[in-house]
Amino acid sequence: MAKIHPTAIVDPSARIAESVQIGPCCVIGPDVSVGEGTVLHNHVTVQTLTTIGRDNEIYPFAVLGADPQDRKFRGEQAACIIGDRNRIREHVTIHRGTRNGGGVTTIGSDNLIMVAAHIAHDCQVADHTTIANQVMLAGHVRVEEGANIGGGAGIHHFVTVGTCSFVGGLARITRDVPPFMIVEGNPAEVRAVNSIALNRREYPPEHIEAVKDAFRRLFRDNDAAMGEKLADLRCRYRHISAVTALCDALAATANGVYGRALELNRIDDKRSLAQW
Repeated sequence: MAKIHPTAIVDPSARIAESVQIGPCCVIGPDVSVGEGTVLHNHVTVQTLTTIGRDNEIYPFAVLGADPQDRKFRGEQAACIIGDRNRIREHVTIHRGTRNGGGVTTIGSDNLIMVAAHIAHDCQVADHTTIANQVMLAGHVRVEEGANIGGGAGIHHFVTVGTCSFVGGLARITRDVPPFMIVEGNPAEVRAVNSIALNRREYPPEHIEAVKDAFRRLFRDNDAAMGEKLADLRCRYRHISAVTALCDALAATANGVYGRALELNRIDDKRSLAQW
């Protein structure tokens, strides 16, 4: 049976796996599911309509599955889904989705979410990410696999933080962050290639060199328009998946609104509201 401290409050409708540990003064609300091997230290709150996978470790005063901070929210059914093997540190807040954002906030697996980070409604966080202390993700943000966000960074709503990218501490991010790049400053700018992430994820050396060449051509050379550069890189490195992904991301950003590809979802969301 699950090990539940006598001071914890667990709603009768909650589904708690047998090997779960729930510490002192935790509060588990209705329609919550907690998977095998997950540990909730003391004073963790899981409000409602939240699914937590296997082998997660959740530290004191984290609040998961709370109502979204959205003036349009009217108590509709919306969920929070958290994967496996995440470490969610003290005072982290992760809110449920909203009906005009797809209805669900998702956290993948193998993520480290540090002290006092906030993940707002309808965010989509992939696997193997690191979100440092006091990072603020506004609503509808997408953080792709392997991304690393430095402490105190503020991410504007509908921004995409690309795979294996690095966002410097205290950066103000209002535009999409290209994959494999280091972005720093205020206003934030692309500074370099995140070679450390590429090496850690065992990209072949020739792929890393191709990404470095793409960086120079895209962000340092001023000899051609961006569209021409992308076309040239797609042809030159058509067999290098990392360069193709970088070109795809930059094209999507250019086709978006205010430098954010996901802003286009606002139009689709308005059309879909009648289906709720």
